[in-house]
Amino acid sequence: MRLRRPQATDGPAVTALIAACPPLDRNSPYCNLLQCEHFADHCVIAEEVIAEEAGRMIGWVSGYRPPSDPTAFFVWQVAVAPEGRGRQLASRMINHLMQQPAQQGVTHLITTITADNEASWGLFQRLARTWSATLERRTMFDRETHFAGAHATEFLARIGPIDHHNLTEQRG
Repeated sequence: MRLRRPQATDGPAVTALIAACPPLDRNSPYCNLLQCEHFADHCVIAEEVIAEEAGRMIGWVSGYRPPSDPTAFFVWQVAVAPEGRGRQLASRMINHLMQQPAQQGVTHLITTITADNEASWGLFQRLARTWSATLERRTMFDRETHFAGAHATEFLARIGPIDHHNLTEQRG
């Protein structure tokens, strides 16, 4: 398996991977294309390698540095295909991203998670423990106020401060 920076041509495969990973919210194909092009330094693709050649995409993490909080890295979406699960792939991709030059100066990792998304809460709790950092949780986007009742409340998960010496590039 290898982790790599996305390219614009990866947009359709990213869209297909997200569609295969319910309950992830599906972004438009154009949004995924822009993430691969404009935000490539803040995204990563995991793919199986077959005989030294690129294989099938089995993981995707998208993110960005919010202009209002440049010391934070926002994880937008984490998708892992069923065959990539159970291998700590999500943690590996996030650790990989956090070690890239584009994340220099990041002191906190942030994301939003619905209350019922146990897999995501488990992932971010494990990252906080591994990084010896605190995980804070508060309401960010309320079901009624921000989504007019059409989407569950999104809680902000904020991990930090992060000591970059605690980040690990896991292999496997």
